[in-house]
Amino acid sequence: MGWTFAWVSSQHNDFNYDFRVSFRKEDLEAGPVEYNFGMQKGAMEELHGESMFFKDTDGTIYHTYSSYARAGEELAGTYRFLDLAPLGRNEGPDGNMMKWMRRHDEYGT
Repeated sequence: MGWTFAWVSSQHNDFNYDFRVSFRKEDLEAGPVEYNFGMQKGAMEELHGESMFFKDTDGTIYHTYSSYARAGEELAGTYRFLDLAPLGRNEGPDGNMMKWMRRHDEYGT
């Protein structure tokens, strides 16, 4: 269809801090931080978030969408397949939601 769109990175700038998905250690130590439209205790330095923007012909930039936490999982194909499996992601009640994930060199022999 000839569609094109630019992907841009937030590396080497303050974008992730401005949109409250990255946090400095001193901010985390000072108390709750704002994430996912609420205050969170014990947040990590890097959390999930995605944002979409539109640039008009006159150069005006519009923030059209943001999602946080698990809202963007449809972009990670692995999650979709795991959600179809009998045990799903096999996430337990202990709060360690990613305990099932291992890197290729972390599996036993």
